[in-house]
Amino acid sequence: MTTHVSTTELGADAAAVAMDAVRRIVRALRTAHVESRAIRGASMAQLFVLREIDKAGVITIGELAERTATAQSSVSAVVARLASRGLIVRGTSTEDRRRAAITLSEDGRGALASAPETVQERLIAAFRQLPVERQRAIADGMDEWIAAAGIGHVAATMFFEPVLPDLTD
Repeated sequence: MTTHVSTTELGADAAAVAMDAVRRIVRALRTAHVESRAIRGASMAQLFVLREIDKAGVITIGELAERTATAQSSVSAVVARLASRGLIVRGTSTEDRRRAAITLSEDGRGALASAPETVQERLIAAFRQLPVERQRAIADGMDEWIAAAGIGHVAATMFFEPVLPDLTD
């Protein structure tokens, strides 16, 4: 079992601590993704979206994007895959007929029946427990870090979901 390593234990090398944190996150996500595919046939992102739909009962794409801290286009692609597998039902909102309302199907409920909490859920819940100032500092720092690394332009899709071609070029 890996334990948390402080900057003092690494000779105050904050870069090593930050890179180790990213490695832990990527490894946890990759491991959970492989297990999810093998056991349930659904990606981790799909289970994450299914769980958020389940919590809400009825939800829109915009609300799903907010709850999953993801762009609407990324959530929309996952929802399309879930719909094609019969795990969700798309309808129209009773309050606003122009808005799509998404609910779980019986198969979707079955897929969630034995699914553990996803890594994404745990990461978001833990992040939101931090003081707001700390959340902002981490978010701003991460943004600055990826921009400085020259990867700020990379689309932030849901973890391990297929990347769709960018049709805006």
